[in-house]
Amino acid sequence: MSIRKIFLILASIVTCLHAAPKPNIIFILTDDLGYGDYGVFFQNLRKTSGDRKEPWHVTPQLDQMALEGLQLRHYYCPAPVCAPSRGSLLHGVHQGHANIRDNQFDQALGDNHTLATVLRQAGYSTAAIGKWGLQGKPVKKGGEDPKKKKQKKEESKGSFNTPQTWPAYPTKRGFDFFHGYVRHRDGHMHYPKEDKKQLWENENEISDGLAKCFTTDLFTARAKKWITDQKEAAPEKPFFLYLAYDTPHAILQLPPSPFPKEGLKWLGEKGKMINSAVGKKDSYTHPDYAKATWDHDGNPETAEQNWPDVYQRYATNVRRIDDCVGDLLSHLKTLNIDEDTLVVFTTDNGPSKESYLPEGYRPDFFNSFGPFDGIKRDVWEGGIRAGALVRWPSGMPQASVSDLPCQAHDWLATFAELAGVGAPARSDGTSLVPTLTGQTEQKPSQVYVEYTNSSQTPKYSEFEKDRKNRTRRQMQMIRFGDHVGVRYNIRKHADPFEIYDIVKDPKQTNNLASKRPNLQKRMHEEVLRLRRPDLKARRPYDQEFVPALTSVTSEPGVSYSTYQNSTPWLVKLDDLKAGEPNHAAASLEEITAPAGESILVTGFLEVPVDGTYTFNLATDGHALLRIHHATVIDAGYKTSNGSITESIKLKAGKHPFRLYRKDSGKAFKLQMKTDSKEVFAPLPASMLSH
Repeated sequence: MSIRKIFLILASIVTCLHAAPKPNIIFILTDDLGYGDYGVFFQNLRKTSGDRKEPWHVTPQLDQMALEGLQLRHYYCPAPVCAPSRGSLLHGVHQGHANIRDNQFDQALGDNHTLATVLRQAGYSTAAIGKWGLQGKPVKKGGEDPKKKKQKKEESKGSFNTPQTWPAYPTKRGFDFFHGYVRHRDGHMHYPKEDKKQLWENENEISDGLAKCFTTDLFTARAKKWITDQKEAAPEKPFFLYLAYDTPHAILQLPPSPFPKEGLKWLGEKGKMINSAVGKKDSYTHPDYAKATWDHDGNPETAEQNWPDVYQRYATNVRRIDDCVGDLLSHLKTLNIDEDTLVVFTTDNGPSKESYLPEGYRPDFFNSFGPFDGIKRDVWEGGIRAGALVRWPSGMPQASVSDLPCQAHDWLATFAELAGVGAPARSDGTSLVPTLTGQTEQKPSQVYVEYTNSSQTPKYSEFEKDRKNRTRRQMQMIRFGDHVGVRYNIRKHADPFEIYDIVKDPKQTNNLASKRPNLQKRMHEEVLRLRRPDLKARRPYDQEFVPALTSVTSEPGVSYSTYQNSTPWLVKLDDLKAGEPNHAAASLEEITAPAGESILVTGFLEVPVDGTYTFNLATDGHALLRIHHATVIDAGYKTSNGSITESIKLKAGKHPFRLYRKDSGKAFKLQMKTDSKEVFAPLPASMLSH
């Protein structure tokens, strides 16, 4: 290569780096906020209609954020309940690959790539502030205590629950700093000291010093303090903040005082930790709602009644979040980092009907589910359509609206691209950078949800007749373009999807299943091709054979490309430009590359008969095998450390595969055996084509 060509390449790289500096990233996640609770999505429409039978609340700061950024109106959470939703978000995988599914609260977030590990290795400072709930069962050094009774007694006292014993404490999953609730149940209450809930800052339990600290305020004030500290210590270093509120979920406690006019401040003194910790616990109702009335009986001739206390509380909780978001955005301007900070605001699942108070709460008072049916624990749109707002003054247009179907697992790929690194091969997401920046070319995202719960969809008057008291149990949802497929109470894989044009029919009233047989077939096939069974979250379709592709022509052997990539992990090479593309090989054993280079092998596995096919991978490098869209073997985060064995049920025919490799220059071996063979052997040439 000539000196001139090298110079031009280096100049191009420098130009790109100057044109696209790494933005700071703040991801704000609320707990049980509904799509219908955003002013710009729904509440403002209620206000405009002026129907006194339909009360409304407002979110002026979020509305302003929307005016200054982008609305993602077809954005979905990963699952209709918090633990799996947060786990999928952090790992960048949908529920078909997640290690936390269903109602597995407090289960350990898998030791794999997270938003934090990726961004930290890309040069970011990282912090998690707020609710965690993914820490795992405590394990003492040296393993489980053989004296089970003693261990259980220690667990009940809380002495066994520490950052040292929790296997998936935030600082063990890529975060440099943590401040918040660790256990899921602690987040049901919002005054750590008074409610006797543990709250941790890194290695220290600090609840005793948090008198009158309402967690929404506390987490916001601590976030502001952490951001300030980062910019003072390393002004050129970008940061990633995961700010996970525990409101408006659960007990609906009120703040102790009005929102400070000067904004929230971290004082750092025991008993005076933040400046809003004054007044009386659980006492302040926002004045817009304290005397709000409504037409309770639908008769304008009778006097209106005050909103019930529980709804004053809910509206005040949402407004407090709104105030905190506005305060945080204002703080970015004060620090002069507003232009270079991308902020995402969204929620973990649909609205809840829980209040943890004597007075019951129903989300149909404000229609927090928006124009949809379903709430938390439903896979109807109201349970999983979360919506999101994104603001990045220097990087994206203002006052934009996107109807792109996308889901939480897309953020890992998005943030990786913004940070200038490749997304991990394991990630299921699609980068949303083209949509965020106003470009026209955007790859589609795969929207997929699976979940089980023994309860029923509530019988609110706004819901369709066949939704009311609908048995949930095993549920599934998949979206292709404008169409959504939904299944409830699945008993067997043959059970049909209800199919809706979610753009023309957002309330899902017109089931198109009988008119879309080809789409029905596609949905049945694709839900098997994109997921993997989990023994802790069994499904009625786990034992189905994955269908092959039909009408595919191919040639013998496989195709492979090599990539020069400096990212320390195994990258999703499909998103990169190959250095040496489209080589052919007769077998996997023929394929080699210099140490440090990455390889993507593609082709078809031609299966002669229906059966269980078991693969064994041995490498001291990194590798990942996908068949169709399902990740079968994952050694992309850690090396195989010997070998990894996984099985998949395949129907006879051609199955596309992608094998990602980043070798150390030493041995790599992928072998297979079938139902009829007891010994692993190299994949036969007769089964490989491309």
